[in-house]
Amino acid sequence: MARNNCLTRNGATAPEFSVVLPYYNEYSYITGTLDSWLHQRTPPVEMILIDNGSTDGSAQLVKNHLRDIQRIRMVFLTEPKPGKIHALQTGIARSSSPFIALSDADTYYPPHYLELSKHLFAIHDGSLSAVMALPEFGNPHSVGSKTRRQSLIAFQKLWRKHSFTGGHGQLFRREALLEAGGFSESFWSYVLLDHEIMYRIFKYGRSLYHRDLWCCPSGRRQDRTRVRWNLSERFLYQLTPHCLQGWFFYHFLKNRFEARGLNQLRLREKPWEAAMPERESSQASSSIT
Repeated sequence: MARNNCLTRNGATAPEFSVVLPYYNEYSYITGTLDSWLHQRTPPVEMILIDNGSTDGSAQLVKNHLRDIQRIRMVFLTEPKPGKIHALQTGIARSSSPFIALSDADTYYPPHYLELSKHLFAIHDGSLSAVMALPEFGNPHSVGSKTRRQSLIAFQKLWRKHSFTGGHGQLFRREALLEAGGFSESFWSYVLLDHEIMYRIFKYGRSLYHRDLWCCPSGRRQDRTRVRWNLSERFLYQLTPHCLQGWFFYHFLKNRFEARGLNQLRLREKPWEAAMPERESSQASSSIT
């Protein structure tokens, strides 16, 4: 595992990050996401960009946008097998840092995102497998948003081995992610791969949330019925202890998802494009500061 010689004020090791960003036909959104990573107060060591078969010019756009960046190592990959699971698998295999930040292609990450994540991993001295960022769709600095995030954190403390965020906000200790088997269809080939992976990750350490660790997904997918569980399934997940989550995912939820056709390729569907005849500028590069 790569070592990092940068220290925090109290002498704890400040971990280095690889950002792993898979994308598929994200021409209208991805530059805003890239800019949010480039503007981090403590930038990642490397960014691994995985084109998952784009046909809209996204791959060339990404290369052009990052062409002159010198301070961060850029790794451009192609994963022809369709599906986010395969793109993540390819990107993580090429990462070289001890910590991995997963990135969606349509999400804004505030300038303090990696700085705070590094601090949280460092001060807990190896006991964490994951640090998790909460999604924000409004003003993240408002009293209401801060209160909502604090309430979710309090709720999470009651269900420590459950996930309360999606793949847009997951940061992993690479060693734990690999020990858990990483992202692979041999474990899970359906939607909600971000929740299934946490069932396995929790076997190697706990996760941590912080009120000020947030990110802003675009919110463009208004109807999520084709890419997620229903209310009763989510409620049962919250009631299922970690020791029984293997049954929940690999028997109960798998059978239900198969019956509804909720395989991981559903994540590639972009129904909003029918109402967007022209390319729009990225919503991920919002004016949030």
